[in-house]
Parts: sequence; structure tokens; C-alpha cells
Amino acid sequence: MAGSVAALIDAFAVHGGRIDRARAAFPMVSTWTDLSTGIAPWRYPVAPDPGAWAGLPDPSAVAALEALAANAFGADAARVTAVPGTDLALRLLGAILPGRAGWVAPGYSGHRIMWSVDRAIPLAQGDWSAASDHLDAIVLARPNNPDGWRADRASLAVAADRLSARGGYLIVDEAFADATPGDTVAGCDWPGLIVLRSFGKFFGLAGLRLGFVIAPPDVQQRLRALIGDWPLPAPALAAGCAAYADSRWQAEQRARLIAGSQRMRTVLAAHDMKICGQTPFFTLVDCSPRDALFVHLARHGVLTRPFGAHQGWLRLGLPDNEAGWTRLAQALAAWRTT
Repeated sequence: MAGSVAALIDAFAVHGGRIDRARAAFPMVSTWTDLSTGIAPWRYPVAPDPGAWAGLPDPSAVAALEALAANAFGADAARVTAVPGTDLALRLLGAILPGRAGWVAPGYSGHRIMWSVDRAIPLAQGDWSAASDHLDAIVLARPNNPDGWRADRASLAVAADRLSARGGYLIVDEAFADATPGDTVAGCDWPGLIVLRSFGKFFGLAGLRLGFVIAPPDVQQRLRALIGDWPLPAPALAAGCAAYADSRWQAEQRARLIAGSQRMRTVLAAHDMKICGQTPFFTLVDCSPRDALFVHLARHGVLTRPFGAHQGWLRLGLPDNEAGWTRLAQALAAWRTT
């Protein structure tokens, strides 16, 4: 293993999915089970027509995708804008929206990065709502990454109303909401509400870089002006339309995610891991010594996600096959005997 443990943890705490770094740091490992992301391990089957790369994307295909996505979200299609990934959309919103903004911590690092340093104000989960009285924007995830916290729906409605009264906005990142469609705010018509939805996490196709912003007309117009006439490649449009039209596959995926998260809880509990948060996509444990456990799991071919600001937190996604579950269980069993 190259470098100090502290430097190693810092490198993996930025983002998940760094198998390239894992291979360099642990060259003795030949096979990896990557649990470092919250991306569903089961991918929607897409086989785009090679001819789709030949011409410019059809604007009518963008409209069709937005309509299908809106139906899946329970939202008004007129408020939905397809974007090349929600991470980019966050950064664009940070440039579009004026004033001081609060981001709820702990949370996704992109919620802080989207604002310039002089405008970003961290907010705690317990008191974020009160900040709607004096800030111009608030951004939070629901469910939250990495601890699965869900902001109270009534508090969200009040905050959106307060912010809107001063020309502000409440931004709710629902990147992990597709597994629980009955508990979202995407279809709410609260003034000043902006909702982001991810495609890749639920459909297991993060490399497609597709997402959606559900926003009032004024924000939508400015966003469309920035992303241009051809915001998405034709293969992404085709894949998105097929996936959102396939309600049967979506139901099967939700069942897989829920069953997988229940199995993860059972496996972790059997090895005395303290679970402090969970969604159908990932589970968060609080452990000590966390850094030693991260290294131990990596040496056994299991890549997890540490967090720099929380010294005990380790997040685990879902294995995509039985070999991955076995590798995780064996690594945890070995940890208990060390």
C-alpha cells in the first residue's frame, strides 16, 4: 500500500468509484467488489442504435424524454428540464441564483461546491429550516447522502414559501428518491421549489450523465439558455426514453434495491457493525478504528467510502453478485478475529 493511511483516506473521501486509485494503492488485490458508490449495481439494458451518433439530437426526443420522466416523478412536464447530469445542474444553479445560500451538512459535497466560498453557509439538520428567514437559497438532499436523513415534508413546504416570498429558492436533491416514489416532493407546486432527479443512480447507468431539474419557469428558462439546443447526445435520449417507459423494470429494480439493503443490514449486524443510516442504495456504519477497517476491507478486495469530516463513518453500496456478498462477509469475519 503506497503512502500513509491518512493520505489514503483523504484520497478516497472525495468521491466513490475510484477503482483506479484502489488498484494502485492495493496492487495485491486482483478482484474488486466496489461498494464505494450509491449507484444501483443492476443496469438497465440499453443497446443504442449506432446510427444515433450520426445526426444532431432531435429536440422532439428531448421533449419526449422530459414527458416520460415527469410521469415517473409525478411532476408537471412543463417544469422538467433534462440536463447532462445533476452535478453539472447544481453548478449551473449556483451561477444562476443570486445571494447567500445554505447547504445542509453532512451532505453531498456538490451542494457546497455549487456556491462560491463567500456565499456558502453550512446548516445543521436540526436548524436548517430557520435559515429560510434570512437566506436566499437552501439546498439539501432527500434522502440525504450519506446518512439517509429525510427532511420533514411540512418544514420543506414552509421553507419554500418563506424563501419564495423574498425571491429565493429551496433546492431539494432527490438523487436517491426513485426507490421510494411515494415519498418525494417532485410533484409539489410550492413556490420557489427546485427539485433535482438523477437517472444514473437508479438505472445503474451513471456514465450516461443524465438528470433532470424540476423548476419554476424563470429558473427553467435561464437553465435552458445555458445548456443550449443539444444538451444530451441521442443515445442518452434513447436510453432515457426506454428506461422511463419501462415501468415493469422499474418495479423490479425497486424490489432488488430494497431486498439488497435489507440483506446488507443483516450482514453488517451479524458482524457487529453499528448502522447509523440507510437508504435502499447504501448503508452508513459508524465504526472504530474506521481507517483500519477501510484498509482491511480493501486488502480483501472490498472498496468502501470513507468521509473525511466524520472519522468513524464508512458507507457501503450494494454488491452486484453473490461473489461480492461472499467477499464482504468473509472480510468482515476476518476483521472480527483481528
